[in-house]
Amino acid sequence: MAAAPGRDREAQERLRRYQARQTVHETKIRRRRRDNVIAVLALVVVGALAATAQVVYFTAGPGAPEPVASASPEPTVEPVAAPAPALSEFRTWAGTVTINDAIELDYELDGLAAPQAVASFVTLVQSGFYDGLSCHRLTTEGIFVLQCGDPNGDGTGGPDWRFGPIENPPLDDIYTEGVIAMARQGGDGASMGSQFFIVYADSAIPSDAAGGYTIMGRVTGGLDALLEQVIAEGAANGAPDGPPAVATVITGVTIQ
Repeated sequence: MAAAPGRDREAQERLRRYQARQTVHETKIRRRRRDNVIAVLALVVVGALAATAQVVYFTAGPGAPEPVASASPEPTVEPVAAPAPALSEFRTWAGTVTINDAIELDYELDGLAAPQAVASFVTLVQSGFYDGLSCHRLTTEGIFVLQCGDPNGDGTGGPDWRFGPIENPPLDDIYTEGVIAMARQGGDGASMGSQFFIVYADSAIPSDAAGGYTIMGRVTGGLDALLEQVIAEGAANGAPDGPPAVATVITGVTIQ
């Protein structure tokens, strides 16, 4: 017996409604999968950017920025050899750094652990190189250092020589309060000159491709005065990394 026309139309209508619901359902599934993929990709990108920012922040300092390319060729200058490590006499040196004619930082240098850095520093002190130079960089987040010793006052200068390799870095990348270490360019262990940094609170400073930073000595007295008169005021404009808010000038250095 043939099916009634009304029943055929009803069956066809049910089939169309079922197919429509299936289409809507499949569209929702595709959209949900697409949204999940987009969300995962966004998290990956955000994570990568955050990791990159952290690496850049820590490995950028303490040190000098990369030199900026000049439109005109630089004259060829013959490199000057750094003072021989033997000038450190492989012994302990002691002295005082006076800042702003008011703060006296007593320090010791370890000529046995870092003979090249100590030989360079002693030579510069004895020549009066540091007198009148500023401490141009103070960091107050992540790492806690005051960086000094640049004749240009902006992190780009130094003496006529550069030296390396890195000496006496900490094995665990922890630079303890009072440490005096040499600044350098990121990834270049032979870029040390006159710039040094004083660690005023324990700091984890990750090693880079060149390694860590040369620890040449430590502050043995006067750090409290530096904290009260300079560090407590922070960096200029409240920035976490920049020139000290209080002008900080080396007004004398002794060594013996």
